[in-house]
Amino acid sequence: MGAGGLSRGRASLKKRFIAGAVCPRCSAMDRIVMYTTEEGTFRECVDCGFEDRQPEAADMTPASETLKTRVTPTEPDPPKKDDTPQPVRILPSGSGGTH
Repeated sequence: MGAGGLSRGRASLKKRFIAGAVCPRCSAMDRIVMYTTEEGTFRECVDCGFEDRQPEAADMTPASETLKTRVTPTEPDPPKKDDTPQPVRILPSGSGGTH
């Protein structure tokens, strides 16, 4: 079978295109479909036939082992500054200030 993504008896599967996805093999954009079988969730490129199985939730990296990125907080938030209103003293004009 092979043509048109009909390999392995998947002709009746509901496949969804993933907007903005780029194929890791041929670099075609908006040509990746996703579908789920009893074997798992798969993605497939309709241009070059690239196909791989997506990891299950149990296979994912726990939150405690999240990869460090530029948006990953590395240090705890600094202590909050005191936002209590403070009185301001207004000096009379001509009191030695320069203009």
